[in-house]
Amino acid sequence: MKENELLAKYNVPVPRYTSYPTVPYWHEGIDAKEWLQVFAKDVDQSHPERGISLYIHLPFCESLCTYCGCNKKITTNHGVEDEYIAAVHAEWEMYRSLMSMPLVRELHLGGGTPTFFSPANLAKLLQPILLSCELHDEHEFSFEGHPNNTTKEHLLALYDLGFRRVSFGVQDNDPRVQLIINRVQPFENVKRVTEQAREIGYTSVNFDLIYGLPLQTVGSIQATFEQVITLRPDRIAFYSYAHVPWTSKGQRLFDEGDLPSAEQKLALYLAGKRLLQDAGYHDVGMDHFALESDSLYQAKVSGTLHRNFMGYTIHKTDILLGLGVSAISTTPGAHVQNDKTIHNYYSAVNAGTSAVVKGIFLTEEDRRFGRYITDISCKGYARFLPQDEEAVFENSMMSLLALQRDGLVEIDENTVTVTPTGKNFIRNIASSFDLYLARDRRNNSERRFSKAV
Repeated sequence: MKENELLAKYNVPVPRYTSYPTVPYWHEGIDAKEWLQVFAKDVDQSHPERGISLYIHLPFCESLCTYCGCNKKITTNHGVEDEYIAAVHAEWEMYRSLMSMPLVRELHLGGGTPTFFSPANLAKLLQPILLSCELHDEHEFSFEGHPNNTTKEHLLALYDLGFRRVSFGVQDNDPRVQLIINRVQPFENVKRVTEQAREIGYTSVNFDLIYGLPLQTVGSIQATFEQVITLRPDRIAFYSYAHVPWTSKGQRLFDEGDLPSAEQKLALYLAGKRLLQDAGYHDVGMDHFALESDSLYQAKVSGTLHRNFMGYTIHKTDILLGLGVSAISTTPGAHVQNDKTIHNYYSAVNAGTSAVVKGIFLTEEDRRFGRYITDISCKGYARFLPQDEEAVFENSMMSLLALQRDGLVEIDENTVTVTPTGKNFIRNIASSFDLYLARDRRNNSERRFSKAV
């Protein structure tokens, strides 16, 4: 079966697997006190030499990009920055009281638009946190920047705080596409911030690109890639546009008739992928491509690649602590998410309590099957344990055998290995180990996920 035929066959709704169990299976109204007990216990029992990962969600944007599915707050009032900084500090202090001196290995600023905040306020946000922890010898700090409002001052301020990685949201360079998604962003701005970042000393620049946006054509996406490749970003995340208007109301603001058909979207993906590979980028995993010189590709080759809510990473930590509205935290014992409403988030953290409102406490089986999914996503194989043979046979084997018939995996006793062809279908292969998804399908129950392509 040809690649385009396989992609059409496996273009079905499946999770992105930044966690297992995935978010639709988490529970509303999770016990916040129990979560804090689990957090303290897991921190105490974690591998201290690995350090922790820290994610800070900065939700504000000056304008609405209609394709965006992130949690954001649209405002042009920059007076909101101080109140938000104070709330994040209060939340950090609550968690800080449950840890001895934390060792931070990863720090990522996501959004929203982190560069909505002024350079001075980003320093005001980060300095007290960094002064109250230790930094791992191999720490890595990164942030998401909007090419239109990321200034040289932003880049310098964050560089001085230890940031060496930056991800710019490019999405698409075609003026018609930019207009319909309300993200008008001249390529000159992308070029400017990329060159400034490298001049200052940033060692890794990532671009986010999206296929499947309204009015995109194969010709327009080729033109975008030809421009982007001239800047030689170290990494490129080539995401499928997830049309989920039931959760992202901004997506209702453009005509769905302007979206490419499933066949057209597949052609967009194949065109972009071919151009990336021709330019020397390697397929690292779900949606991600990197140059051979980049640490992400090197981790893939060495078998040390890891994946968490921040995406692919070269660092495996036991604890991911999310700060800010809607931020997600994960430990070996639980996944939780903060309240998505800023007012409720402020009320909780200013009262000295946890803002988590949704999550799941993990069983041993959850942890084991989560490792299988991570191994498929990062290492290209999974070796399941004897105690899981019955669960795999009951829930996974029929799907795995179908994948094997199509040449996407090889099965050898208790080991499933992704084939070279199967690299394009990591989400589908990982879903074979999703017991929650399998049980839903048996019960004719359905959760809403975006399609694989």
